[in-house]
Amino acid sequence: MPLPPIDCEPLKALVRTVPDFPKPGILFYDITTLLKDRKGFAEMIDAFAQHYIGSDVDLVLGIEARGFIFGPALAYRLNAGFVPVRKPRKLPAPTAKVTYDLEYGSDSLEIHVDAIEPGQKVILVDDLLATGGTMEATIKLVQQLGGEIAGLAFAVELDFLRGREKFAHYDVFSLLHYDE
Repeated sequence: MPLPPIDCEPLKALVRTVPDFPKPGILFYDITTLLKDRKGFAEMIDAFAQHYIGSDVDLVLGIEARGFIFGPALAYRLNAGFVPVRKPRKLPAPTAKVTYDLEYGSDSLEIHVDAIEPGQKVILVDDLLATGGTMEATIKLVQQLGGEIAGLAFAVELDFLRGREKFAHYDVFSLLHYDE
């Protein structure tokens, strides 16, 4: 029998909001104040784990950089391996690469070509779901390597940007939701 979900809404009190960062008009949700709180951080990892326990996951992929915070802890709790998805030229062995568009320009992500075996079940984790571009690129990397996506996990989701709509065919799980 699955456990009831953990209510993460009280954790919002630990998130610092920074107006006009990184540019005017943007309200930035700074989770570093939540991460330094031992109880809050533990509750976040527990909530992620509780959602995915029993899903027989092989790997958790953390997207650079803040996915590296949650990914290893979640992998440990699920008895899964951890794989970093990095910016270009950060991984030492042969990589698969995907380039994706940003508001102004483009960026790329890479993963070792031997990081995922065909058919392995993976969870992709990042700190933020905004428009979904980074996660879309990571999904393409997993598909290139033959992995099966078991879920997309986010610490924070900016609901008003509707990034979730791009991932209707996936289990999207976000801990903290913001509507403004």
